[in-house]
Amino acid sequence: MEEFINRLNKVNRHVSKWARKQGITCYRIYDDDLTNFPFVIDRYEHALHVAEYQRKHNLSEEEHELKIQQCLAVMAEVLEVQPQDVHLKERRRQKGLSQYEKVDASQNRFLVQENDLSFLVNLSDYLDTGLFLDHRNTRQLVRDQAQNKRFLNLFAYTGSFTVYAIAGGASETVTVDLSNTYLDWAKSNLAANGWAKDIDKKHHFIRADVKDFLFGPNPGLFDLVVVDPPTFSNSKMMDDIFDVQRDHVGLLNQVLRLTAPDGIIYFSTNQRSFKLQTEEIRASKIQNISNISVPQDFRDKKIHQCFRIFK
Repeated sequence: MEEFINRLNKVNRHVSKWARKQGITCYRIYDDDLTNFPFVIDRYEHALHVAEYQRKHNLSEEEHELKIQQCLAVMAEVLEVQPQDVHLKERRRQKGLSQYEKVDASQNRFLVQENDLSFLVNLSDYLDTGLFLDHRNTRQLVRDQAQNKRFLNLFAYTGSFTVYAIAGGASETVTVDLSNTYLDWAKSNLAANGWAKDIDKKHHFIRADVKDFLFGPNPGLFDLVVVDPPTFSNSKMMDDIFDVQRDHVGLLNQVLRLTAPDGIIYFSTNQRSFKLQTEEIRASKIQNISNISVPQDFRDKKIHQCFRIFK
């Protein structure tokens, strides 16, 4: 345990100092740094979100549980949070929309700040929190380019990219997701930033399978698009199975069809083995921007791949 304490103290001193200078209050502290302590620890202001990776060990169930509780107590003490504000999840390999499944029903949402914007997060009810910290830089790229743009957010989850686009001056936004729960959450994020009156006027929310949306009658062209699909989805709400490696070419070509002549698409995936089939995508230019899209606090630089695609 002493090894874990020492490592946690070291990385926390370094990352927290960097975060304060950057004005960042939600960030990654520890990422499976030590083999015997397979955790990912993210700070969300006053609270911690902790994921335990499934890993083989020689401990009995009781011994493993005792170790987990000891580790959680160490996290609370070293990182100076209340024990009840440490939220533990067990992270397994996910398929489909299961990364969004509920694990309890306490509805314990609270507001956090990122780059002077407000977001509702929930560290206890879902395996994911409502705000993916690894896309902090990508969100800022969208904000920097959104002025007077028509913005489309596909596979939108809780709409954080839409919030950034509006903050950047987007003239109109369309947010598409298959889940009413997440569309409602996205609307709440807009309301938390003072934009409730513009929902369904300038900022539209559509519950749809993205494939159906892209093939539907979509008036107008979009100047700026974010496409952040799941790696794999076999949701009962979809007509077909989605596989990002197999299906990304058709998906992106359909998105390009709806993109304005000078438009830009940001496409991201968390699949580590993903290979973009550049030659089959009907774009004028494609840039791999993963080196700038992965934030400094993520020591795992393969957390996602991100591409900037020009119409």
